[in-house]
Amino acid sequence: MAEQDVIELLVAQHGRIRDLFDEVEQAPPDKVADAFDRLTRMLSVHETAEEEIVHPYARRKLDNGHGVVADRLTEENRAKRLLLDLHKSGVDHPQFWDGLAALRTAVSAHARSEERYEFARLRARTSAVERRAMAAAVRAAEALAPVRPHPGTESATRNLVMGPPLVVMDRARELIRKALGKR
Repeated sequence: MAEQDVIELLVAQHGRIRDLFDEVEQAPPDKVADAFDRLTRMLSVHETAEEEIVHPYARRKLDNGHGVVADRLTEENRAKRLLLDLHKSGVDHPQFWDGLAALRTAVSAHARSEERYEFARLRARTSAVERRAMAAAVRAAEALAPVRPHPGTESATRNLVMGPPLVVMDRARELIRKALGKR
């Protein structure tokens, strides 16, 4: 089997994110929090990897790359803020489902924009070898990415500086909550 290129990887992750939204929406009440945690983790890790690997490359390789990436980062920041608000209020909040619908709309529009304006153009401007190398870099970045939304870190530099401490804090928070029997 040939190695997956970065665009195939990210588009497949967009599909997984859609599936995770479906899981949250279809989960029985006692499973919504767990499903939402899986969605949150996937969104957080996915966006961090794009910010660290894909967007910097797009800035350099694409005509008006800075503009294309600036638009994607604005969308990502909005989605992170919506996700953070949902986490702060919790799945039992009366506005959770409306907030989740708004998040899904924002994330879906963002994914379509990435695929159309960034990924398609990257495919045309990069070699298969570059795309496979970027996929490996994305996987490595995902292994070190925070698992909760952190609006304001939508750049490779900020992710690299702030990411490792945020990962430790996020994962410690998860362990503490599990130990206390909380979500």
